[in-house]
Amino acid sequence: MTVHTIDENAPAIVRLSTTIHAPLAVVWSLHTDIDSWAAWLPDVDRARLDGPLTPGASFRWLTHGLDITSTVLELVPGRRIVWGGPANGIDGVHVWTFEETDGAVTVRTEESWAGAPVEAQPAELEAALRASLEAWLDHLKTAAERR
Repeated sequence: MTVHTIDENAPAIVRLSTTIHAPLAVVWSLHTDIDSWAAWLPDVDRARLDGPLTPGASFRWLTHGLDITSTVLELVPGRRIVWGGPANGIDGVHVWTFEETDGAVTVRTEESWAGAPVEAQPAELEAALRASLEAWLDHLKTAAERR
């Protein structure tokens, strides 16, 4: 299996993590049920997975006014999911990892953005990416701990 990583040479890279006090099965299920993202992620207006969640599967989602089609590049159930794709001239790669220790789950996310729009405004787009991922992790934590 190919291990996919972010583009370490991209103009915008963000790495974040959080600890969620919920079982791994709950966190993983919430995060990978793409069709339900809009129910707990206020920044996502809609999301729809085409078929089963497997490498090569695509999903379309609308967030921050961007209509994005992402492709699942790697999937290790309960441990890792990677997706990526182009949107409005930005080529993104997003890696998520999940590790359960003592009844809590550490979720790590790293994402890279490359392309002309990012090269034109690297600081602004990296700040937007960071804010988006911070919100995603906060909402994931809140939703998982509530279950």
